Amino acid sequence: MIFVLGLPESNGYIYVEANGGLNQQRTSICNAVAVAGYLNATLVIPHFHFHSIWRDPSKFGDIYDEEFFVKALENDVRIVETVPGYIMERFDYNMSNVYNFRIKAWSSINYYRDSVLPKLLEEKIIRISPFANRLSFDAPPPVQRLRCLANYQALRFSSSISALGNTLVSRMKERSANNSGKYISVHLRFEEDMVAFSCCIYDGGDGEKRDMDAARERGWKGKFTKPGRVIRPGAIRLNGKCPLTPLEVGLMLRGMGFDKSTSIFLASGRIYDSERHMAPLLEMFPLLQTKEMLASAEELAPFQNYSSRMAAIDYTVCLHSEVFVTTQGGNFPHFLLGHRRYLYGGHSRTIRPDKRKLALLFDNPNIGWKSFKRQMLNMRAHSDSKGIELKRPNDSIYSFPCPDCMCRINKTEDSRSSSVT
Repeated sequence: MIFVLGLPESNGYIYVEANGGLNQQRTSICNAVAVAGYLNATLVIPHFHFHSIWRDPSKFGDIYDEEFFVKALENDVRIVETVPGYIMERFDYNMSNVYNFRIKAWSSINYYRDSVLPKLLEEKIIRISPFANRLSFDAPPPVQRLRCLANYQALRFSSSISALGNTLVSRMKERSANNSGKYISVHLRFEEDMVAFSCCIYDGGDGEKRDMDAARERGWKGKFTKPGRVIRPGAIRLNGKCPLTPLEVGLMLRGMGFDKSTSIFLASGRIYDSERHMAPLLEMFPLLQTKEMLASAEELAPFQNYSSRMAAIDYTVCLHSEVFVTTQGGNFPHFLLGHRRYLYGGHSRTIRPDKRKLALLFDNPNIGWKSFKRQMLNMRAHSDSKGIELKRPNDSIYSFPCPDCMCRINKTEDSRSSSVT
């Protein structure tokens, strides 16, 4: 067991499996720090669960600066890389033999105190798998403080990711000289797995249907073909749940007043049927760049087959853009929205379009460009989030860092006095 000056003796070890993609795993890490601190437990560096969709075998230290993470939290939470042998010996050195808590999503911190802590004290180690979204958004200030500390101060990308990400930020600014070095970033979710999961229909005919059927079976094995399951693509689109195509994104941005001189960084995975779908967007915005366009093949090679590392590079370039445009929900924009608010004191602009209204406008054959543009300018005015927005009950602290993370200095002693000792 490690000893940290000023912390009471540890109640035991907590081992979590962080599932999902880059930012869902980030949720798990921050929540694990908060739970471990509150229970006065020692946190084992979170294990990243290998997922059949993302297929990324990266470990914590491949994505984040592990040494910095431990150092940044040393006065609040004990963190170790492995569980001591004298404890694992009882479990034949096999983590799967350790008691696993199956915790309901959005459980309160009181549940951890009342149900998890007694088992932790008894066993001296517990495992929680899966762990994403297993802690409610609302929690006492000491818990929120640890979430803030983990997300905005302790989690820093690894040196290799940070170096390339910052290099691409510099290159984007150089290519945006006509706009005083300012560029907008757009998060586009039109990868094959995203299109397949949405069950939306586009204009690719029988070939698209074959591709999507195969992708759904490959990624979700029968989930979409269960007897009795009815999928209504039209209703999904009207509900604003269909991923926007690159063409739709281009039309939306032009309608909002961005033109050919606008510098755009496009954050995305591999676009489905890329050559066909990207052509109109590139024609509308010839200054558009992606990480693949900004970096050489040699620079990207160490990250190429790791989806989370590639997403981390996108995240870095988006973080420093003048405007961030999100076109689909999910953890990536959810975290960027909050991180940009925190980094710029609330003075960051994020455009979140009304996708229900967009679907009606795109599917209206009688709408003219003037009318469409008027609607887009109005949508931009309403969705362009600038300034401090306070967190409301049930809002995520990772999207709304104010007031918990921004409006007061939390004393370390406050956290310790409210933890379980």
